[in-house]
Amino acid sequence: MAAKSGKKYILALDQGTTSSRAILFNSRASKIASEQKEFTQFFPKPGWVEHDAEELFLCQLNVAQEVLKEAKVSPSQVAAIGITNQRETVVVWDKRSGKPVCRAIVWQCRRTAEMADKLIKEGKSGLIQKKTGLIPDAYFSGTKIKWILDNVPGARKKAEKGHLLAGTIDTWLVWKLTGGKIHVTDRTNASRTMLYNIHTLEWDPEMLEMFGIPRSMLPEVKDSSCIYGMTDPDVCGFEIPIASCIGDQQAALFGQGCFTKGSVKTTYGTGCFMLMNTGAKPIDSKNKLLTTIAVSLNGKVQYALEGSVFMGGATIKWLRDQLGIIRTAKECDQMAESVEDSGGVFLVPAFTGLGTPYWDPYARGLLVGLTRGAGKAHVCRATIEAISFQVKDMLECMADDAGLAIKEVKVDGGACVSNVMMQFQSDILNKPVYRPKNVETTALGAAFCAGLAVGFWKDTDQILQFGKTERIFTPAMDSKKRKGLYAQWKRAVGLSMGWAAPERK
Repeated sequence: MAAKSGKKYILALDQGTTSSRAILFNSRASKIASEQKEFTQFFPKPGWVEHDAEELFLCQLNVAQEVLKEAKVSPSQVAAIGITNQRETVVVWDKRSGKPVCRAIVWQCRRTAEMADKLIKEGKSGLIQKKTGLIPDAYFSGTKIKWILDNVPGARKKAEKGHLLAGTIDTWLVWKLTGGKIHVTDRTNASRTMLYNIHTLEWDPEMLEMFGIPRSMLPEVKDSSCIYGMTDPDVCGFEIPIASCIGDQQAALFGQGCFTKGSVKTTYGTGCFMLMNTGAKPIDSKNKLLTTIAVSLNGKVQYALEGSVFMGGATIKWLRDQLGIIRTAKECDQMAESVEDSGGVFLVPAFTGLGTPYWDPYARGLLVGLTRGAGKAHVCRATIEAISFQVKDMLECMADDAGLAIKEVKVDGGACVSNVMMQFQSDILNKPVYRPKNVETTALGAAFCAGLAVGFWKDTDQILQFGKTERIFTPAMDSKKRKGLYAQWKRAVGLSMGWAAPERK
């Protein structure tokens, strides 16, 4: 299609937790150009994380316009736009004015931890997990929407009158890009809300009643790959079909070509997320993994098991922005490589609680094992190792739940460019780690979904031809050392858990 129609590119909008990105891909799935811009993070109270939804949209629109300008590409040459996004973050806005009623509540925000606790104490966990595949936690969107309705003056009354709309970031972007014409999401994002039944593929009336959320607020749910609508030229300066929405971790799974049952990828972004494609049937986890929708194509759904770590690459940013001991991520690598090991120092980056498999919103960050000989290099090394330990936590649960021997792990995301981290990851997992040539697999997954929707690419078999491995890391650590380090990590995690629990205050 590309050559015949003059449509040479797919534009992927990758709306992350700390930055908005726009990447142009050609018909060979090669990156032609990219633009990135960070936006403001708000931390109004301990454990609270917010974004300005208007700033976030303008930031995303700006990089989309800039990448076309820098690449000297006309909008008429772009076949479609694909959107991938930070998932559980929620925006609630007035559909009459188009203005958010408050800042977006970010997936990392822990303000609704006590609300999730109450659901657990009321014995709702089993019902929620059975219907949604999720565990009651402040992480997910349902508690965040309820909090806004309960705490923003007048919000519940407006919602009951049908004046408010809600959505994850993909929904907000599509609504804004189409000039307020389209209120939609895809099944991967819907499956992260704790409001969507992953078996019936509908908003669940019982979940909506449990959270007190009117159905009128919620978007229409569609496939991850289909034409949602056209961008509004008055808003965007161009008219291009929006042809995919897919949550960032599912997009990375798709971008890695994990189309078959048992294939696994780990994304090292702000957080750290491991997904295994489990095929056409969902697997109920006994290890506190999440059961989620991997992708929805042509009306058919594939499911996944997921492990979620809240602090991945964001931990390295913490070293830079809060501690000031590095200036760049590369400097963290250089320091980590300057020492043989962490010198017995362990960092548990539970700054916003712990995810898989602990699900402890009251855990807090911990730096332990410090001696007079410990320095910045050891802290950098401990940070890199902490990210890898958390991935091992997830992998062990996943292999047990799926009953499959995981032979290898595919990796992607910004932090996976670190050779020292990937080598330690392979060592602690005792498995080969495959890093692709194109680590932009999240954006690529959104591009693939959009391209399939408009016929830019024929099918998933064609997409698989584009995957290339840049490097394979193989384990070089002896078994005794591996077991000893992991045992110490688990001990450190135990010390961090429950630190901010209400009964301890």
